[in-house]
Amino acid sequence: MNKQVKILFEQEVKDNETVINYIKSKKEDFISTLLNEEAVIIIKQPKENKQTLEDIRVLAGNLSKSLAHSDVEAVQLNDEILVENYKSNEKKDVITAFVEGWNLGLYKFITYKSEAKANHVELNFLNVNDISNAIDLGEIRAAAMKFSRDLTNETANELNPEVFPEVLKEEFQNLNVEINVLKKPEIEQADMQGLLAVSRGSKYEPRFVELKYVGDDSKPLVALVGKGVTFDTGGISLKSGRDLSDMRMDMGGAAAVSGAIKLLAESKAKVNVIGLLQIVENMPDSNSILPGDVIRYKNGKTVQVGNTDAEGRLILADGLIRADELKADYIVDIATLTGAAAVALGSETGAVMGNLEYASEMRTIGAKNGDNVWPLPLIDAYESYLDSDYADFSNISNKGEAGAITAGLFLRRFVINPEKWLHVDMAGVMESQNKGYYTKSARGFGARLLADYTIEKSE
Repeated sequence: MNKQVKILFEQEVKDNETVINYIKSKKEDFISTLLNEEAVIIIKQPKENKQTLEDIRVLAGNLSKSLAHSDVEAVQLNDEILVENYKSNEKKDVITAFVEGWNLGLYKFITYKSEAKANHVELNFLNVNDISNAIDLGEIRAAAMKFSRDLTNETANELNPEVFPEVLKEEFQNLNVEINVLKKPEIEQADMQGLLAVSRGSKYEPRFVELKYVGDDSKPLVALVGKGVTFDTGGISLKSGRDLSDMRMDMGGAAAVSGAIKLLAESKAKVNVIGLLQIVENMPDSNSILPGDVIRYKNGKTVQVGNTDAEGRLILADGLIRADELKADYIVDIATLTGAAAVALGSETGAVMGNLEYASEMRTIGAKNGDNVWPLPLIDAYESYLDSDYADFSNISNKGEAGAITAGLFLRRFVINPEKWLHVDMAGVMESQNKGYYTKSARGFGARLLADYTIEKSE
């Protein structure tokens, strides 16, 4: 029988010694039990060092995920008790974090599961009228991250460079977002040589997409530049010796930018932002770009292609040049760029490089919203690692070290004023494991990080 259950905190049943002893005997943060013959879920009172907004999201995700396969249709929670347990945070932030984690915990990608059904367990608070705005924001933030997850999880035969912009048009059709899609003739006219070079081996033509949202045109223009390689074989420098199926996720940067724009537009944020997506497929073919080829960019710089599997930076260069053309006040590029970033920081933290003050700000933002990043230095002494005998520089290092940093140094050369620029390498955090409000699939990293950073620079 379908039912609604109450979620209680430990202090709400403190007079019931039997229940309290049972709770304390368990390692889990919450238990399901009977109280006065009524089915309830009881949450342990959080320890002082477990009261961050991320702890709230993780708790909510674990709760909703545990109920997703039960016969429970809805839960009821006393929001005042919830806030009291996490009183070191603002009330609205606690509610938003719980709603966000709850909705994300229910996420699963079931497009190709013939008998699977979407998870749904309704979350009800006692005092909805007092916290409706916080609830709405939590739902908006979760929806944006789910959109990024859906894009990244999608198969490459369905989400190719020519289809990707159409998906975005459909998603943003009822939002105040202006979409400009450049097809191959317009890309040629715009002299975006990185996109043209990397896409040469694919049967799909490249696309360059601009997503513009203006919530307040008096605010500084923030440009978010996202790598959108819908599948990366490595090109002629073919990847080998591994399962390549996750290379459909090499457009995670473009997915992050798309999710960020969705979050900002749906929340009607007072910002001025443009998302710049470079969308290609990197395939080996008789027409493919070859190792040793030289690309001449619109800004006059020439790049020798030392390895066609270092393609992300080749297309991001076009996006960074475009961001400068638009006179953006702040520029952030984001990409699943280097395995070196994952080696350095693991699977829970992305890398951020560029302006040290802004990188520190982004680290603080990520620590609060769950999209963790850690600054890596752009060491000038490593500039020589990119030297080329045939062009201004190469797209790969000539040393077997500091791969994430040298990739950042490559991108820095395409920004007129690096003091306004940040680079986020999300290769290590592209996927997640089944814990908290994550499931074993695309993490959806970056949507919240980019949106919150944009808001921060607009205040």
